[in-house]
Amino acid sequence: MLDAWSNLTQPPWIGAPAVPEAPDFVVRHFDSVMGSLRYKLFVPAGCTGEPLPLVVMLHGGSQDADDFALGTGMNALAEEYGCAVLYPEQSSRANWSLCWNWFEPRHHRRDQGEPGLIAALTREVIDEHAIDASRVYVAGLSAGGAMAVILGRTYPELFAAIGCHSGLAHGSATDSYSAMQAMRGGIDAEALAHAGPADSGPIIVFHGDADCTVHPNNGTTIVRQFLDNAVVVSVATETGSTRGRAYERQVHRGADGRVVVEHWTIKGGRHAWSGGTGRGSYSDESGPNASLELLRFFLDPA
Repeated sequence: MLDAWSNLTQPPWIGAPAVPEAPDFVVRHFDSVMGSLRYKLFVPAGCTGEPLPLVVMLHGGSQDADDFALGTGMNALAEEYGCAVLYPEQSSRANWSLCWNWFEPRHHRRDQGEPGLIAALTREVIDEHAIDASRVYVAGLSAGGAMAVILGRTYPELFAAIGCHSGLAHGSATDSYSAMQAMRGGIDAEALAHAGPADSGPIIVFHGDADCTVHPNNGTTIVRQFLDNAVVVSVATETGSTRGRAYERQVHRGADGRVVVEHWTIKGGRHAWSGGTGRGSYSDESGPNASLELLRFFLDPA
């Protein structure tokens, strides 16, 4: 099947330097009746055995764990804030350009396809390591962001909160053709309706308003999808500028004062991780530091 990203853009650089193998960032394989995944797991060197939060990070198309870790700088922040980070890797057998298959109906539901496989891997990591099962989160970029949204909506008991950067809503497409249409801003309303409501945790959404790969309408659609099943009593809007890029941040809160949705629009931002290291693919050093804001949202959601 034609991959939804294959003919749109090439990475802004070729041949990323690999992250050096270290005792705290190891490659492993997960095998189950649902399939197999290669993954890397980062565990902070200073951990004392106390249960740690876990952030599941899903890479975008043409990326792998090393590339995504390098571009987001997430491991350095996880060391500082005391988190484990899990990086599942898509197989070229499942998708030749290494995209998660967010646009295929068999990957839209619980206990099947890639959501079932990633959830099973996450549970194994929780069981085998000192992980606090009440503080497990999922985030991703592009195709990984779309899959993070699906996981958050189909496994609300597993993932306490969700992060999506430059991704798409659950049910945005049902095949390669509608995926291309959705990425251009033509969201399939019928497919979205078919995805149905979901009782998920809160979400933080980042999207550049100059993204030519995944249209910014998709970020707004994710926000609407999560607000449709929530009671919001207040919305606060903040504008600012950091690292050469302006941004708008909207925070939607429920009746209990907790954040339901946090939405960042990066002015002039393209299809790249905002405030990244600039060393990995799809990583932009300009703008708010999405990795830092993700951890703040996950670990201190008030």
